[in-house]
Formats: sequence, structure tokens, C-alpha cells
Amino acid sequence: MTRLFYLTRRVFGPAVFFITAALLSAAEPERITFCSYNLKNWLTMDRFDRQTYKTLPAAPKPEEERGRVVKILAAIKPDILGVCEIGTADDLADLQKRLKAAGLDLPHTELAHGGDESRRLALLSRLPIKARNSQTELTYQIGAQTLPFQRGILDVTISLSPTFDLHLLGVHLKSMREITEADQAQMRRNEARLLRKHIDSIFTKEPGARILAYGDFNEHRNQPAISEVMGSPRTSDVAMQDVWLKDRNGEVWTHFWDAADSYSRLDYCFASRLLRPHIDYQRSFIYSARDFDKASDHRPLVIKISAEPILKKVDVP
Repeated sequence: MTRLFYLTRRVFGPAVFFITAALLSAAEPERITFCSYNLKNWLTMDRFDRQTYKTLPAAPKPEEERGRVVKILAAIKPDILGVCEIGTADDLADLQKRLKAAGLDLPHTELAHGGDESRRLALLSRLPIKARNSQTELTYQIGAQTLPFQRGILDVTISLSPTFDLHLLGVHLKSMREITEADQAQMRRNEARLLRKHIDSIFTKEPGARILAYGDFNEHRNQPAISEVMGSPRTSDVAMQDVWLKDRNGEVWTHFWDAADSYSRLDYCFASRLLRPHIDYQRSFIYSARDFDKASDHRPLVIKISAEPILKKVDVP
């Protein structure tokens, strides 16, 4: 209970208290719900069946997993949903159709990719998309090699109000899996550097831009790739700040690797300086469910955003 509510009830009695509560509740700015979620291969691929110990060629994401993803998202009720590891436009349409059947109508979409066209990025939104600038052909150098940004950068702008444009940048950086072509950590750092360069290009055109960069960064918080995205110095107008989220138990991990029994924080949201006052940190969280792994090996990130600055309330025990 806030201090204002407490004093109102003590001094003026219950009737005035409830009237004041209703007026303040009505005056609160509307919050939209943004969700970032790695769906774990919502696409057609060869899959290992643990029951038969056989490989199933060209198999879609199992129906049970897809149903559980939809159930989780129906509980979150996002107005804007950014996802990793989705396949074709047909896969995106399948997800959209299932969400609508579950009561979640997100008619506006964007599908983006990089050098890897199998695992794409997508965004679904209740609100119209004002502008699109997804980056699908970015490359970088490691030694003599020219390598593609594997999943590219999904870039859309959505207006929360006539005076509030929200820039949403979705990424899925190189996995931690070792490959022969190059060092996987160097690849992630180069991809993060390209994301930072893209963020800076937005600030050049729009110095007061409100930007949210989100997705599966496949990196721990203290690694160079994360520092690349955040920028330096941390207090500058173009720095991106980690929106540090927790689940209902106060834990911050977002990914579970069952083979190693390992819990890690690999998914992040980073907010620009002028966006931060519009984030309701108290109501933002990591979605927690006991059977989350029946849908994906990642947990969704949920952020509440308002077109109006959010005033923090003082709670009275």
C-alpha cells in the first residue's frame, strides 16, 4: 500500500480512500507489455527422438512444445512479442494463428534473418509497425575471412503515442557451439560490435531515440560482447543499460542446458537513457513456470513500458 493511500484511509475514512484509489488507478499511464522469447527451433529440421533414439528428418517443432509455447504467451499477454529461432514465413503464420486462437491477436509482423536463413528473428505486434529497417546482409572480418552476421538485426519502430516512438532491435548472437570456421567468442563480439554500430546510427539520426535491444545474446554478463552493446561511458546519452530482470524467486537465469545441468543468463534487454524512465521495473520480470522446458530451453523476458514517464511509488509496510 502506498503512503498516499495509507494517509487517506487513516484521515478521511474508507469511502474517500476507495475514491482516491480509483482516481489514482485511472490516472496511471497505460503500460504495454513487451516480451522477448527464444522459441527453440520453431522450424523444420532434423530432430533426435529420445523415445525411439532415431533421427526424424525434416520434422517440425513437436506439437506438445508448440502448444506449451502458446500457453505461456497467452498467460503473459504481450502487446509486442520478439522471438528468436523461428523458421519461414509459414512458421511465423503458424505461431500467429495459434496465438490468435488462444485470444492473443498480433496482426503486425516482421521477419528478419542474416547469413543463417534457417533460424530467423520475428516480431509480432498488436500495434502497427511505423518503420522497418532490419539488417540482413551485415558482415565482418576475422583475419582474412569475411563472415556474415548469422541472424542479422531485426529493426522496427512502433509508436506508443503520437509523441513516443519505440525502436525495437532484436538479435540472436552466434551460439557458444565451437565451429571450425572461426572462434565462436570472437564471432559474437563482432556481431555485438555491428549491433552497437547500428544503435549509434539510430542515435545519429535521432539523438533522443528510445531504443530497446533484446534477444538471445549467448553471452555471460561480464563478457566483451555485452560491453560492446552497452557502450562506454555508461552515463553517456548513447549508452545502453541492462534492464536487469528477476523471476518471482529473485533468480536471473534465462537458459537451462540439460546436458550439463547448467543454468545461465543468456537473454537480455538493453534500454537507452531516454527509454529508462518509461519502464516499469517493478512489474517487469522473467516469466517463471515449473514446466518451462516443455516449451523451450529459454525463459521469456517481460517488460512493461509506458508512453508517459512512470513515477515510482513509495510502499509502506
